[in-house]
Amino acid sequence: MNLKDFYAKLSVFVMVVFFMLCCQHQDKPIPPKTDPVFDIHSFAREAIIHHAELDLEVDFITRRIIGVVTYQIEPRGQENIFFDTQGPDVTQVKVDGKQSQFTFGLEDKILGKALIVPIKSTSKSVEISYTTQADAAALQWLTPQQTAGKKHPFLFSQGQAILTRTWIPIQDSPGIRFRYKARVKVPKELMAVMSATNVESKSIDGIYHFEMPQPVPAYLIAIAVGDLQFEQLGPRSGVYAEPSMLAKAVYEFSDTEKMINTAESLYGPYAWDRYDLLVLPPSFPFGGMENPRLTFVTPTVIAGDRSLVSLIAHELAHSWSGNYVTNADWNDFWINEGFTTYFERRIMESLYGKEYTDMLAVLAKKDWVAANRDIGSTNKDTHLHLDLKGRNPDDGMNSIAYEKGAFMLQMLEDTVGRDTFDLFLNKYFSQHAFQSMNSAKLLDYMNHHLPIDSLRIDLKEWIYNPGIPANAENPVSNRFEQVDTAYQKMFKSGKWAIDGVKKWSSHEWVRFISQIQDTAKPEQLKAIDKAYHLTVSGNSEILNIWFEKAIRTGYSKEIMAEIEAFLIQIGRRKYLVPIYRALRGKGQIETARRIYLQAKPNYHSIAVNTIDQLLKE
Repeated sequence: MNLKDFYAKLSVFVMVVFFMLCCQHQDKPIPPKTDPVFDIHSFAREAIIHHAELDLEVDFITRRIIGVVTYQIEPRGQENIFFDTQGPDVTQVKVDGKQSQFTFGLEDKILGKALIVPIKSTSKSVEISYTTQADAAALQWLTPQQTAGKKHPFLFSQGQAILTRTWIPIQDSPGIRFRYKARVKVPKELMAVMSATNVESKSIDGIYHFEMPQPVPAYLIAIAVGDLQFEQLGPRSGVYAEPSMLAKAVYEFSDTEKMINTAESLYGPYAWDRYDLLVLPPSFPFGGMENPRLTFVTPTVIAGDRSLVSLIAHELAHSWSGNYVTNADWNDFWINEGFTTYFERRIMESLYGKEYTDMLAVLAKKDWVAANRDIGSTNKDTHLHLDLKGRNPDDGMNSIAYEKGAFMLQMLEDTVGRDTFDLFLNKYFSQHAFQSMNSAKLLDYMNHHLPIDSLRIDLKEWIYNPGIPANAENPVSNRFEQVDTAYQKMFKSGKWAIDGVKKWSSHEWVRFISQIQDTAKPEQLKAIDKAYHLTVSGNSEILNIWFEKAIRTGYSKEIMAEIEAFLIQIGRRKYLVPIYRALRGKGQIETARRIYLQAKPNYHSIAVNTIDQLLKE
């Protein structure tokens, strides 16, 4: 035996002993494996799932889902298979159809606990019977009063980053993909939809069948149940919404099919057959969630003038970057979001022109600079590649991943040329379809397929260093320059009604309001409000920054009722944080807590966790 073979056999022996010890000592926490295929936020080992079948019954009375999930598995020589759980009560486990013993590892406050099931090298399936907890973090149960129609309850899930384990015992890692089918029983007056194939009308018996033929990670399994109707937008796109919201949604999202065609012309065929949208109640904590085949969307993007549809372009772009090529673990969340944000702007430029996307880029750079300042320019959390060991991956889901990632790709486009960069991205997506990607692997791929060395591009500075690199673009916008001129004219003359201002897009209003100094007098904001009625704007982007500015300048005393109504109705975390933070910063934390006490039942657990931290002692 040569030395190389000896060390190879020794390595295998050490791994076998390690896993035997893990299986025998289940009274101790099981450290997540750090292999690139599996991430630090999952208990999964080499034995993995590759197909799931769900049988679910949704009970609105107890606010629980009663479920059976059957996995087809690949044992890979292991004596146990490990699942992630955080809350579901597991009542029975079967292996290859026969009842099996099962145990749990010790509970971790972030990861939950491992469900450990003994298997053989020949095992083919594991069946788990379970019931969710009423407070499962991924699920939000809404009363009729919390919906648009006020007649029926509503349920939706939000799995990203590691919340799917709160409603399904599963291998909850973005590096593990599988196909799934589902049978879902709901009250007859409601409709169920999932991130899979969907029907377009309610079933007579309240039973729905779904299939996801493409392999997806656990965080992309999603479900919603409510009083829903469907309307077609194009040959392969449509929208689900509550009846009272449907017509508005159809108008707002009428360009969806154009977006799909534009995206395909840039980076290759759409791989998910259909692209439908689901408009959720206002408590949804995000702008959108890129669940394959069925993007979940906040109603706050329905402004009546299609001014906020860049969010739809963003979620559509995830069909390539994120859903098609996925970050292997949450330390590299930027690989999902940075590519998607860059792609979003390319779609918007193709549809609405460069002047429009110049505004988006300027606002994005402002957000990045602000996040960099708030987090700290030398803080490791301003890296693209993060170290989230021992932390909730939600901690890394801020604008750094989106904007620093997108500006890095924009820098590459500017340096190598758009044609060269587009060819690169087409190859990147096609060669890594339905696979995982991490920073090290991506950097190596870029070094081999782009002229990085000859152009002296230092991507390591962008990925592994803090702050804003010196070669980051400083975008400019002609339309914003006109806004700035109008701002100066208003505040110098004291004349607030200026021709042309009423035709501004929401982006121009956001720019204008952001220019107002915190030292501005309340009566000045009152005059602007009288001229343009910003406090009663139907546009959530405008309301968000206007209310924040009103608090910081003292004008909020006159419009506190409207601010309070906004905070109680809207659950989107992007809007909640700046307003609550402004209240806290102006010494109004008791007011913030009073409002939050009323609003909290309307918020998803993701938003609750953030606001709890913001308003704590």
